Amino acid sequence: MKREEIAERVIKVTARELKKSPEEIKESDRFSYELGADSLKSIELVAAFEEEFDLDLDEDEALKVQTVGSAIDFFAGLLPE
Repeated sequence: MKREEIAERVIKVTARELKKSPEEIKESDRFSYELGADSLKSIELVAAFEEEFDLDLDEDEALKVQTVGSAIDFFAGLLPE
């Protein structure tokens, strides 16, 4: 899957889960600071990403991802192109 498609899907899921407009979300945004995800929301976000990409993620590894851009790169490394 191409990075652009992954980025689109990561932003769509992030926007839906955090009740934001996709247009407001930038790759540099941190989930906890700029986007306001608390620890429970972060876990829900991981679950939503698992469903979106049909993956079974290591929750501890996934929760180390801090920004939208690093989430895109994280999934780019897991998904075949």
